Formats: sequence, structure tokens, C-alpha cells
Amino acid sequence: MLNSKTLSADTWLERLESSNYTYLLLFALSMGETLILPIPIEAILIPWMLRKPEKRWVIAAVALAGNITAASLGYWLGALAMDQWGDSLIQLFGGAEVYDSFATELKENGFMSVLAVGITPTPLQIAMLAAGATGFSFVLFLLAVALSRSVRYFGLALLVQVAGDAAMKLWRRYSRQLGAVLLVLAGVWVWFTFFR
Repeated sequence: MLNSKTLSADTWLERLESSNYTYLLLFALSMGETLILPIPIEAILIPWMLRKPEKRWVIAAVALAGNITAASLGYWLGALAMDQWGDSLIQLFGGAEVYDSFATELKENGFMSVLAVGITPTPLQIAMLAAGATGFSFVLFLLAVALSRSVRYFGLALLVQVAGDAAMKLWRRYSRQLGAVLLVLAGVWVWFTFFR
């Protein structure tokens, strides 16, 4: 049975921080968020940066590295495997309508399309697959992903620097509720993805 101590997001962060593989785990979580997880990595980054403001820039850099690595894998998956697994991948990440819409957007606006998806909380999976499948420049794709996700992750680090104390007070007050919400969201995602 889960108790309120188990559900505390602070408890999860303490466990993560005490690991010998803290940054490797963050790298892997960032890759997972980019490739398959629908929960934004910011749910981990914000409280972690608040708890460890002296490490906020390193946290942002590791998250960015994981994201870029995963985006590269997603691009090449789109480039090399769409003929074989395309329909399954497209269904997993939003459906043919979403894919076709983004592929059209990519042809019309190229770099700016990838940049926009990377800055917003919109999942990057469809953009990765479409960029690879349509033969969009790998270098421009990586540049757009790196720029857009740098804005997100380093922007969070800057926000923590500017508003850290006030945000930390809110975090301390609501960390248990956030932990419970994240657990429920993860459960809903698993149910919709694998059992629906």
C-alpha cells in the first residue's frame, strides 16, 4: 500500500539524488520522455532545480543531451524503419492524421516546424518520425531540436535562478499532491497505451 511518504515527489527526488547514477538516470529519463513517455521531463526538472539550484545548469545540460540523443534515434527510426513499422509507430504516437498534418507542415515550413514543436510541450515523436521519413536534413533537424530544447531547459534554469525561493515554498507545500498526480498520470498513460 502506498502511503503519503511514498507519494511525495520530494522523496522520489531524494532517491534520485542519492544514486551513484543520478545524471545517467536523468539522461535516460530525458531520452524516454523524448521517445515514448507522454509526461514532460519538466515535471522532474523543475522540482529538482528548485531543490538543487547550484546544479540547475548541469541538470539542464544533461536533460538536453538525453533529448538530442533520443531525437537522433527517432529521426533515424523514421528514416530507416517507416516502411516496416511506420503504421504501428504512427498509431502509437497520435495517428495518421497527426502524422500527415505534421509532414505537410514540415514540407512547408521545415526548420521552423521542428523548432516550434521543440519549444512547446507538444510531443516530439511525430516530428522525429516525419523528419526522418521525409528526408528532412538531419543537421537542420538536430539544430532545431537543440535550439528549441535549450530554450526550454535552460529557460527553466534561469526561471529557478530568478524565482527560486518563492517557487520552492510552493513546491514544499504541494509536493505530495504532485507526486500523486504524476503517479495517476503514469497509470492512465500505461492503460491507454497498452490496455485500451
